[in-house]
Amino acid sequence: MSITNQLSLFLDVVQQGSFSKAAALHDMDNSSLSKQIKKLEASLGVQLLNRSTRSFALTPAGEEILGQAHVLIDTLDNIHNIADSYQSTPKGTIKITSPVFLGQEYLQPVISQFMQKYPDVNVTLSLDDKKADIIADHYDLAFRIGKLAESNLIAKKIANTHFAIIASEAFLQGHGRPTTPEELVELPAVIYSNADTTLDQLVISEKPHGDDFKSYKMKGSYKVSDVRMMVAGVRDGLGYAVIDLYNLNQNIGEQGIVTLLTDYVLSSKDKAVYAVYPHRKQTPLVREFIQAFQDDIGDPPRWVSHVPGYASMYR
Repeated sequence: MSITNQLSLFLDVVQQGSFSKAAALHDMDNSSLSKQIKKLEASLGVQLLNRSTRSFALTPAGEEILGQAHVLIDTLDNIHNIADSYQSTPKGTIKITSPVFLGQEYLQPVISQFMQKYPDVNVTLSLDDKKADIIADHYDLAFRIGKLAESNLIAKKIANTHFAIIASEAFLQGHGRPTTPEELVELPAVIYSNADTTLDQLVISEKPHGDDFKSYKMKGSYKVSDVRMMVAGVRDGLGYAVIDLYNLNQNIGEQGIVTLLTDYVLSSKDKAVYAVYPHRKQTPLVREFIQAFQDDIGDPPRWVSHVPGYASMYR
């Protein structure tokens, strides 16, 4: 293995924070990766990492060489990207994971158009609302919604999130229309819940158009792990719900659904729709696909149109 490839492995070990994650990134076993780092140290004549049973730390030499490795690998990536930009069409395989509804409603049309445009591209799509291990499962690209956890992965924001509180007209006729958050949380809610996440907290301004937020616990007898069923539960009058508008696929008025407490502000801090990938640099195929998806979603994202007048709500 060339010293350039060894430096790339060294950089990934540091960036991923572990030998096992870096090995998975390159489809290697830990012992093979460790041998390459030791060969690199022998070739350079200096120790790069102080290793213990469960962790490692950069030596002073390792810190300096890491900085130069970044420069070298970035330069090589740029050279490859320049060469790739002169190829006529993208080709290769891209493995994608996405939440179920986002994939069904918004990704599939983009994949169809992308594969028709680029017939030499192969796509593998996995839909699951539980977050996959991108590195261990060898995904090239993942779409995530909400607040990203601390991670060594690379993320690009695709669109802002847009929240609303919704209920059916029939539900309001039976329970009355709430005018404050305190009144709202006394009503039954339809709550999204899966093995990873239960979204039963309403974070909303204490006063109309305010910037001081308070968190309220929602209560309800219907918890569901599918956003289509969640909206259906609201439509059928089982409760109100707090949703991200990407969960909608048609105008809420056509479903007998209305918005509530629109003069209050819903917190969306650090939440967005993200494209996440494991490498320092996007491959041309991944970059092209992300751009195709972003172009199709639009700015503002097209799901905002499912709530007429949303631009003046929750502000």
